[in-house]
Amino acid sequence: MSASLALPGLTARLDKLVYHHGGPSLPPGKPHAFVYFITIRNDSERTVTLLARKWIICHGDGTQLVIEGDKIVGETPRLAPGEQFSYNSYHVTGAEARVQGCFHGLDETGTRIHVSLPPFELRVPPDGAAGSEFA
Repeated sequence: MSASLALPGLTARLDKLVYHHGGPSLPPGKPHAFVYFITIRNDSERTVTLLARKWIICHGDGTQLVIEGDKIVGETPRLAPGEQFSYNSYHVTGAEARVQGCFHGLDETGTRIHVSLPPFELRVPPDGAAGSEFA
């Protein structure tokens, strides 16, 4: 399998991160929910199709959770130059964590490409108030 290339001009950013304490609706060991909003922008000269994603969640206790899968929130966005794709999703956790994300796909020539999302922190607000925004 060939390696993928970071395509210059293809970027991913965290737009907003919101803490939401889900209470009894969340599993007992994972009472903290974080909703994140992300935009992937294509300022390259090539059309790209995003096919998959990978998340690495490093918990404060040293454990890691790796999540990989096809599509991005059920979609395979096709981005022409100048276009962007925005979405939101969430993570639930038992403690604070550091998150890294990467999106994988193909450009119009069939070259495998990827774009990394800069790491971000999932931090429970000191007062535990739902709706606390970060980023």
